[in-house]
Amino acid sequence: METTMVQRVGQIGVPVKDLNRALDFYKEKLGLSLLFNTDSMAFFECNGLRLMLSLPEKDEFAHSSSVIYFQVTNIKDTYERLVGKEVIFIDEPHVVAKMGQTETWMVFFKDTEDNTHAFMSEVQV
Repeated sequence: METTMVQRVGQIGVPVKDLNRALDFYKEKLGLSLLFNTDSMAFFECNGLRLMLSLPEKDEFAHSSSVIYFQVTNIKDTYERLVGKEVIFIDEPHVVAKMGQTETWMVFFKDTEDNTHAFMSEVQV
């Protein structure tokens, strides 16, 4: 039996238009830990996954990133706290799936660079 060579996702890159503005959003609003930054990149720690914000080197890379689903403990509290920090949400927290006694909740938001991301939470009912 052949085993896969991929072990885990180690880093996700997010294209940004304004690095300082994005740095502030991910650090101050989302509360991610800044590892280090340069003039064109910033690296954050997210529980074993590194998030890299970067100014695209070429126009072909200057498009929105994939949706990143950030796991949170309490989605309603997170939503209310970030609404207070003027984070732009696309919708309100809502159930997207029910499996047995577990509900999966999501809410989608925009970062300062027009990338769409989400918070997700699994709730025991």
